[in-house]
Amino acid sequence: MSKKPIIGITMGDAAGVGPEVIVKSLQSEKVYENSHPIVIGDAKMLRRAAEVLQMNLTIKEIDAESDFSAEYGEIACFDLDILPENLPFGEVSPEAGHAAFEYLRTAIELANAGRIDAICTAPLNKEALHKGGHIYPGHTEILAELTNTKDFSMMLSSPKLKVIHVTTHVGLIDAINMIQPKRVYNVIRLAHETLTNSGITEPKIGVCGINPHAGENGLFGYGEEEEKIMPAIDQATEEGIHVEGPLPADTLFFRAQRGDFDIVVAMYHDQGHGPIKVLGLEAGVNITVGLPIIRTSVDHGTAFDIAGTGVVDERSMLEALRQAIELAPKE
Repeated sequence: MSKKPIIGITMGDAAGVGPEVIVKSLQSEKVYENSHPIVIGDAKMLRRAAEVLQMNLTIKEIDAESDFSAEYGEIACFDLDILPENLPFGEVSPEAGHAAFEYLRTAIELANAGRIDAICTAPLNKEALHKGGHIYPGHTEILAELTNTKDFSMMLSSPKLKVIHVTTHVGLIDAINMIQPKRVYNVIRLAHETLTNSGITEPKIGVCGINPHAGENGLFGYGEEEEKIMPAIDQATEEGIHVEGPLPADTLFFRAQRGDFDIVVAMYHDQGHGPIKVLGLEAGVNITVGLPIIRTSVDHGTAFDIAGTGVVDERSMLEALRQAIELAPKE
C-alpha cells in the first residue's frame, strides 16, 4: 500500500488570506486521511489566523530534526519565525514579501532533500515580493530558477478537466509566433510524464488546433496546424505516447471532460483557461509541470481587501491540496 505523501504548504504573503485559508483547509479530516500536511511559514501567523476564525487549535512547531507527520486536530508548522506579530493585514509589506520567498525556498530545499513529496502554495503578492528584494514575476519563476529547470509549463487542473499550455502570458500574435514543433512536443511530453508519474499508465492526450476547426484541411488559417503542431504529434506518437490532434478546440474540451482524454494541450492562454474557469473558479488549480517537484497552487490572489476578516473561501486550497496528493509520486 502506498504511503501517505507529505505535502509542504507554503504560507505565501501572510498579510493576505494565506494563513486563514490554510487554517480553514486543515479543518478537513479528509486531508489528513490522505496525506501529512506540513505548513512552512510562521507559527505565530497561524495562531493569529485561528483567532480571526475563532478556532481553538493546536499549532505544533517542528524543525528539520522533527518527524514530518501530522494528525487531524493539530497543525504542524515548520516555523521559520520571520515576521513580527503585529504585521498589518491587507498591506504591501517588504517583510511579508521576503518571508514568502523564504517559505518557498525552504520548501524547495525540503523537497530536494526528500523530506516532503509535493508543494502546495498559498498566494504571494508580487509587489511585496519585489519590495522584499526578490525580483521574480511569481512562484513559477522562483521554482524554475531554484530547481535549475529550463523546460516547464502551466497546467490547470479540476476534477473533470486537465489542461496544459504551450504558451501563456503573451499576446495572441506573439503566442502564434511562439508555437513551434519543439515547444509543442515538449509540452506533450511533459503532460505524458506528469500523468504517468501520478499513476495513469497510458494517459490519453488531446491536442488543440490553433485555427477554428483545427484549420479544416487548410480552409482556415495558413497551414499552422501542419507546420507547427503535426510534427510534434508525429514525434510523440513514434515514441509511444498516446496523443491525438490537432483537434477542434470547440469540441475537444467537451470530449475531455466526458472522459475521452486525460489532458488537453492548449495552444494559448485563453484557449485553455476559459473552459477551466467555466467549471468554477473554486475548482481550478494551477500546477507547474516540468519541475523535479510537484507544485500546486490556489487559483486566487492574496485578497488583501478581506484579509483578517475570516470570510475567505477555502475551496480552491482544498482542491490544490487534493491535486498535490493525487500527483505526488507513488511508491
